[in-house]
Amino acid sequence: MAETTTLLIEIGALLLGMGLLGRLAGRIGMSPIPLYLLAGLAFGQGGLLPLSASEEFFEVGSEVGVILLLVMLGLEYSAGELVTNIRRSALSGLFDALLNALPGAAFALLLGWGPVAAVALAGVTWVSSSGVIAKVLRDLGRLNNRETPVVLSILVIEDLVMAFYLPVLSTLVIGAGLAEGARTLAIAVTAALVILYLALRHGSIISTLFSPRQREALLLGVLGLTMVVAGVAEQVNVSAAVGAFLVGIAISGPVAEHASELLTPLRDVFAAVFFIFFGLTTDPADIGPVLLPALALAIVTTATKVLTGWLAARRAGIAEPGRWRAGLALVPRGEFSVVIAGLAVSAGIEPTLAPLVTTYVLLTVVFGPLLSRLPDTPWFRDVLRQRVLNRGRGRVPPRR
Repeated sequence: MAETTTLLIEIGALLLGMGLLGRLAGRIGMSPIPLYLLAGLAFGQGGLLPLSASEEFFEVGSEVGVILLLVMLGLEYSAGELVTNIRRSALSGLFDALLNALPGAAFALLLGWGPVAAVALAGVTWVSSSGVIAKVLRDLGRLNNRETPVVLSILVIEDLVMAFYLPVLSTLVIGAGLAEGARTLAIAVTAALVILYLALRHGSIISTLFSPRQREALLLGVLGLTMVVAGVAEQVNVSAAVGAFLVGIAISGPVAEHASELLTPLRDVFAAVFFIFFGLTTDPADIGPVLLPALALAIVTTATKVLTGWLAARRAGIAEPGRWRAGLALVPRGEFSVVIAGLAVSAGIEPTLAPLVTTYVLLTVVFGPLLSRLPDTPWFRDVLRQRVLNRGRGRVPPRR
């Protein structure tokens, strides 16, 4: 009974505090994500007042938060839009891999960590956080912007590639044989293709399972289906985020509209839980020794991510302000980066990798949402406007 009481008090106090932080963030015109992370640091391992009873609740809640963020993103788009945008962004996905994975691999080799650690750190710096970016896009009201499908296409490509990357990395870190590694990879790829096929080809059938007029049944049904697909995807080494996103893509019409309305409050609660849990599991004492290397890595890969989004948006014919919004939106790394580091460290590859990645992710998640607001500031708009004027003046007028 005492444990239950402590659990309720801790959860209640944290949720209340998060509500107040969210209101404060709204008052000063910033994203609440950095405040949630700092609150997690204050009350997590090694913080000012560590809370242990509620850690398991927030761990599960954080996974639910990512799943809800991605299914809600999927509900905003149709299967046709997804396929079209992925085809258009295939080359951008290749640029994304080269520009962002290579700095991580080079950094690990410079530190003398060896080739396996280099493969792990390459994945850490490559993949952006779908959960963080989904929340930032919603907070900034950019879900209907022209550059948003470009951003989502890159995120989906990254998450789908993780279905190949994670089994390969697992094979490398545990030193499994070629046959075992090939079997794991084959299972993951087959599962990803099956989920993708069902979502794109039979989405209309899935929508008929639910009625938009029965709110309770619709909420429970869509939520249950999303959790089942995400869980099955995770079980076969495919991202739960990919599974949840494809469920959202598969559901269409009035069912999608009503499901989005019903899931919004749940998403808001569990998305906040996701961010505070990340802070809860980070020991502030681990940050100091690796702060400078993590900061250097964050600066380099922030530049490469911005370049990735800028080039992808330019290829899609989007104007310069949208190119900057796309690039800056891709900066945060998150859930996959932590998973990748956990795989490497648990196999004894490089103990320093865990605190470095934690600090690196924390830096990108704190500063990423702040950087995303830059294109909307008056001074940034003035700079872009002046650049357009200068280019116009520099053109040679045509001969008559």
